[in-house]
Amino acid sequence: MSHYSDLQNIGQGTYGTVYKAIDKRNNSTVALKVIKLDDEDEGVPSSALREICLLKQLKHPNIVTLLDIMHAEKKLTLVFECCEQDLKKYFDQCEGKISQTQTRHLMQQLLRGLSYCHSHNVLHRDLKPQNLLLKNNGLHLKLADFGLARAFGIPVRCFSAEVVTLWYRPPDVLFGAKLYDTSIDLWSAACIFAEIANGGRPLFPGADVEDQLKRIFRLLGTPTEETWPGVTNLPDYIQLPIFLPGMPLSQVVPKLNDLGIDLLKNILIPNPIYRMDAERCLLHPYFSSPDDIKSPTVSQ
Repeated sequence: MSHYSDLQNIGQGTYGTVYKAIDKRNNSTVALKVIKLDDEDEGVPSSALREICLLKQLKHPNIVTLLDIMHAEKKLTLVFECCEQDLKKYFDQCEGKISQTQTRHLMQQLLRGLSYCHSHNVLHRDLKPQNLLLKNNGLHLKLADFGLARAFGIPVRCFSAEVVTLWYRPPDVLFGAKLYDTSIDLWSAACIFAEIANGGRPLFPGADVEDQLKRIFRLLGTPTEETWPGVTNLPDYIQLPIFLPGMPLSQVVPKLNDLGIDLLKNILIPNPIYRMDAERCLLHPYFSSPDDIKSPTVSQ
C-alpha cells in the first residue's frame, strides 16, 4: 500500500470497501478494493478469488481492468483502473435526460462486454446500474464487480438461485431455477436498457419476489405450460393471477425508437430459451440505424 496515497472512501463493493487513490509511481488515479480477512476466515473469501481469477482472464475495453493484487495479513487489496462514476450516479446527474444516441451507445457497450464474457464462458450474474462504471463523462461503459460471477461449462452446473439484484432478476431465477445460462445476464441487460432509455426510471422496481413477478407478468403476460414448458415444475413456482400482456412496450419506454423496442422485445422474454443472446443483439439493426451518430473514439 506504500505506493498509493490520497485514499478517499468512495463506496462498498460486493464484499469490500472501495477507495480512490493515486499511484505514486506514475501519478495515475486508481480504485482500491480492500477486503478484510477475519480471523475465522480460511484464507481469501471465495467471492474475492472468483473475481480475481475471472478478471485476470477477461481483457476487454468494456470490462474494468484489474491492475494489481496485494495480499497482506488480514487484508486483500485489488487495484483497478479508476472510473469516474457508476451508471446509477450518472442517472442522478442527468436528471432523466438521456438522448437516444447515448442510450444506444451505452447499450451497445454493455452488450459488447457481455458478449465477450459469454464467449469466455463467464456469467456476470449481478448486472445492475451500480455495477456498470463510466469513464470519459459517460462515453465509455465498463462491466465491474464480478463478485457473483461464475465460469460455466457443458454440462451446465447447478448454480445458486440467490443471484442478481431483485429488480434485474429474470422470472426463471425468481421461480428458483438453478440451471441457467447466459440468458440470465440478458434479462438484466434488457431491464437496464429500458432504465437508460427512461432516464434512470427502473422498469420493474419490485418490493419482494412475488411483487417482482407480478410487475413482470402485468406487462408481458403470465406464462403457462404452453408458452413456457416446465415453468410449473420450477422449485419456487407459485400460482399467480393470469395477466394478459398489458401496455405496449412503446408506451412503457416511449423514448425508444421502433428498432429499439424490437430489440427490447427480443430480450425481455420470460421463457429464457427465447431470449436473444448478446452476440445476436449486437447484430440488430438498432445499432446501425440511419440516425445513428458515430460515438467519439474513447481510450481503453
